[in-house]
Amino acid sequence: MRRAEAGPVRSPRLGRPTLEEVAERAGVSRATVSRVVNGQTTVNEDLRRAVEAAADELGYVPHAAARSLVTHRTDSVALILPESPNRVFSDDQFFPSVIRGVATELDAAGKLLVLMTTGSAEARQRAERYAVGGHVDGVMFASLHDADLLPELMIRRGVPVVCNGLPQLEAPCIDVDHLGGVRAAVEYLIAQGRRRIASIAGPLDMVAGRARLDGYREALAAADRRSIVAVGDFTAESGQAAMRQLLADEPELDAVFVASDLMAHGALQALREAGRRVPEDVAVVGFDDIALATYSDPPLTTVRQPIAEIGRTMARTMLRLLEGGEVSPMTILPTELVIRESA
Repeated sequence: MRRAEAGPVRSPRLGRPTLEEVAERAGVSRATVSRVVNGQTTVNEDLRRAVEAAADELGYVPHAAARSLVTHRTDSVALILPESPNRVFSDDQFFPSVIRGVATELDAAGKLLVLMTTGSAEARQRAERYAVGGHVDGVMFASLHDADLLPELMIRRGVPVVCNGLPQLEAPCIDVDHLGGVRAAVEYLIAQGRRRIASIAGPLDMVAGRARLDGYREALAAADRRSIVAVGDFTAESGQAAMRQLLADEPELDAVFVASDLMAHGALQALREAGRRVPEDVAVVGFDDIALATYSDPPLTTVRQPIAEIGRTMARTMLRLLEGGEVSPMTILPTELVIRESA
């Protein structure tokens, strides 16, 4: 059986459709098409519909770089985490929760999230060049350390900035009630009859580390108790090492407040190694209420902070800032003590 001859094969269209082709299809000027695709509101509604229909038919997508020259917007926002990639993409669930919160709000607003880690001097320089060079409309920072000058530098260069953790900056700051949450945790331990209550503090070059230590000390001072402190860096390994140090220095301690759930997980391991039962011998309270708290052994009593909501609030604040709306210089989100088997 003879196969029918195929018709001529047409080459696919090369290149992307142009403004001129959209204008010709819609029967309008190139300037009208430019105004429509750049979101200007001065175009007659019938002409707008004609341009949009022509763009759809041709598969026209505005060139991002050219559009940003007109609108002075990139429709993208950076989230900078001043930590190494190994730290951000580790078992610390703080970072993915913040990222998820930010991404949810930006996606709903039609904005692109640009994620940067700046754990080295070279990475900080790259982030500075990128943001100051106009590649993003604004920058959010989380997990800030005192010595990090990048937020202040970007503010001086006119980049809109929203922060989590450094309220002394001339930028909106989103944080949680560290003091209230920790005081509630330590007061709970005192009410349980615990006498020698220690703490594993977080890094003291971070607002969260200092504020949680302050809350612990204030609660003990109010009960006329002395502080017993070791310092970690919010990792499980540092929690384990700090707990060993506390047991060596204060073998009679019967409770410990730990400034993060990840460090508390390490503390539980050290207590197990030392033959201390939790909570019978030593009660343990953490801070965060990440997923790890529910399946640790035993499940962890902890101060819940709304980590994803921190990200969402940062993003909402940035969006209002970019639209010229009023924003609060400081937003404090509530914390809550969650009682489980460890205390």
